[in-house]
Amino acid sequence: MTRTGTTTAHLRRALRREVPSTVGLLADEQDFAAMRRYRTFAFDDHATYLRQVEALLRTLATQGGHTTVTLFDPEEYAAWCAETGTDPDHPTSRSHFTAHLAATGARVTYTGQPLTTLLPELVDTAVRQATWEYATTVLATAGDCAGCGRDIGTAAYERAARLLARLLEAAGPGTHHLVCSVRAADDQLLAVLHHTHGTTPPEDATGPEFTAVLAAGIALAAPGGIVLRTTTPGTPDRLHGWRLTLSTLTPLTEAEVFAAYCTDARTGEPLSPEPGVEYRAGHPLAPDPDDDWTTHH
Repeated sequence: MTRTGTTTAHLRRALRREVPSTVGLLADEQDFAAMRRYRTFAFDDHATYLRQVEALLRTLATQGGHTTVTLFDPEEYAAWCAETGTDPDHPTSRSHFTAHLAATGARVTYTGQPLTTLLPELVDTAVRQATWEYATTVLATAGDCAGCGRDIGTAAYERAARLLARLLEAAGPGTHHLVCSVRAADDQLLAVLHHTHGTTPPEDATGPEFTAVLAAGIALAAPGGIVLRTTTPGTPDRLHGWRLTLSTLTPLTEAEVFAAYCTDARTGEPLSPEPGVEYRAGHPLAPDPDDDWTTHH
């Protein structure tokens, strides 16, 4: 009896290591407060909830399985329950929704990192996914050009890829950190790209994400821009900038770059220049065969 029981327990533990787990996390106080309206939600304060979540994650990690964490959005949960006819005030419903998020939502693998590290990573991942979905939707629904008949989304993406390649070529030696921002409707789309001169473009999602955001700005004829920080050993970091207008990147002047970096985007108040950094004009970009974009799109 004992030997059989021990064998059974061992097999169950082995099987448990092969079953993935997903934890839906209420990241902030506002989301937590929204869930407290459900009678079956057991927690009274967010700090206690986060401590219990972290303890659960550590327990799952000791069992050797694969654990991911996803953002649990109460509004999205309520909409999902209404759409599927599910009672939102039931633990099983929350479990089913978390399983749904495991397949569709932004998620981060838990590797033992503290919540203070995991939470910002998870929020950043969610923002990146939402940005990617918005940008690709813009490109997919842009329609065809009335003049030449080309798919505008495809043409905009191809143009954005060429603009990025020309910009990286003009940036020259060093490690480059680029941020692209595009104003689309009520949203500010942001994408980040890291690139080291002399290497191939990033093979992870950052390259396509960056290109898609720039392409969305081109397709929408929306205002935007790119800022570039170049780091080279033994020299001060250099900051450059370009304005996205009429589907092309126009270099900012040195004064415009300084103003862009040294002004608080929320308040408009001036900020102190960063020490040990040079503010420079954007590099001129080589001509592109499609620089007459506005005449046929």
